[in-house]
Amino acid sequence: MAPTRREVLLLSASAAAAALVPAGAAEASNGVFEAIDAFTGGALRLQGGLLLDAPEIFDNGGAVPIRVVAEGARRIALFNDGNPNPGVAVFSFGRLVPPEATIRIRLARSQTVYAVAEMADGTYREATQKIAVTVGGCG
Repeated sequence: MAPTRREVLLLSASAAAAALVPAGAAEASNGVFEAIDAFTGGALRLQGGLLLDAPEIFDNGGAVPIRVVAEGARRIALFNDGNPNPGVAVFSFGRLVPPEATIRIRLARSQTVYAVAEMADGTYREATQKIAVTVGGCG
């Protein structure tokens, strides 16, 4: 059976839209960079001074262990680029609380996890870790 005119137009429009998406944009299509900019107010993020301890390969995406440490941090936020919602968690620390947190997160598939720390001096630090998940945890 031959496709209808509507099906041909829909397929053509989908192919044209896919051709316009820049390479690598599909991985960050959930708005992770916008979410990070909302957390930082668009401020420059420096590398170093933030430890993101996460496995490179994990067999169960339903409970991936993550540990973050940033000496002198007021807040640390976690984001990911492969789940529908990029925001994972935000940890706030007082003067008497050590700036360290541990959490288990759910990852639907292999993706990059971003940790961003707001430091006491107002600067931001960033660390990333690509995590390969062998069994997805979201479905």
